[in-house]
Amino acid sequence: MDLLSSLTSSSSCPHLYRWAGYRGNASLSPVILRHYNHTGRLQNRTPAASDSPGASAAVLLSLSVFIVAENALVLAAVVSRVLRSRRWVYVCLANITLSDLLTGAAYLVNVCMSGGRTFRLSPALWLFREGLLFVTLAASVFSLLLIAVERYLTIMKSARSSYYRIYGLVALCWALALVLGFLPLLGWNCVCSLDRCSTLLPLYSKTYILFALLVFFLILLAIGVLYGAIYCHVHKSARLGLQRGRRRSTALLKTVVVIVGVFMLCWGPLFSLLLVDFFCTSRRCSALFRADFFIALAVLNSAVNPVIYALGSGEMRRTMARLLCRKEALSSKETSSTSENKARNPKARRKCRLSSTTSCLSVSSG
Repeated sequence: MDLLSSLTSSSSCPHLYRWAGYRGNASLSPVILRHYNHTGRLQNRTPAASDSPGASAAVLLSLSVFIVAENALVLAAVVSRVLRSRRWVYVCLANITLSDLLTGAAYLVNVCMSGGRTFRLSPALWLFREGLLFVTLAASVFSLLLIAVERYLTIMKSARSSYYRIYGLVALCWALALVLGFLPLLGWNCVCSLDRCSTLLPLYSKTYILFALLVFFLILLAIGVLYGAIYCHVHKSARLGLQRGRRRSTALLKTVVVIVGVFMLCWGPLFSLLLVDFFCTSRRCSALFRADFFIALAVLNSAVNPVIYALGSGEMRRTMARLLCRKEALSSKETSSTSENKARNPKARRKCRLSSTTSCLSVSSG
């Protein structure tokens, strides 16, 4: 932590940070205050205000908790599918679901450390707070690229998927995401250069934001090119009468197109705002001071993805239904006072199993 703090310390530019604090309050960070004041983010805000969350913060906290709980359920279902079928696509879906779950957790941490607490953070802690969201976003995008590459190799090159390769690529996804997300924490920031600072993220360098946007754009472009090639191959195979492969590939193509489309719909406005931030001078663009809605819309993508997985796959619906029914059965077994009598009676035991199975099937088919 001392090394990370030294990378973002104001000791290399002491002439910019001579404040002892905000109005004598030494607990407030002069570095954070200086940057927020320079970019105009300090206007109409009281750094020493109470840390009690408002109505909007409560809504965002609820959204974060919902995203974590939702993705935890889907992750459990996907992992159970991995253990049963051992298909590589479920490993990739588990990776995306994990990144969405961590996005909800990172946003929860971000909301809890925002407001009046922002000005009590050290520069390193502030950069760590923002870097968490960038890491989870990068992991989601890299996971989408991983699925596209594996599907392309399987269909176009007839290459057999290896679990060693899949897990190696998953590890590579997270390694690249960690590096990309924490580059500002490692030194690519504007702590000592106020003129290069972003308005949306006052300690982030504008050049880093442009670099991250360029990386995400190139990855999404590569995903589009790969699935475009797969789509052309599917049409060519349809002419040869390979109907089964055509149906499976088209179904997967539709699912991924929906996922990528929803991703762009949720993240596109924030990406556009970050692009405006790069070209706009500090205090000149009023739209940059109302970015909370765009950030919440981007995080909402992590709540939409599990719905796409659950509704787009019958296997996933049935697996989730079994998990829910299993939990209900365990809870009813603990609370029911007549379970011991049913356990002694074989006929009653078979009847209980039959009714439980029927209820589970009705849930999964609905």
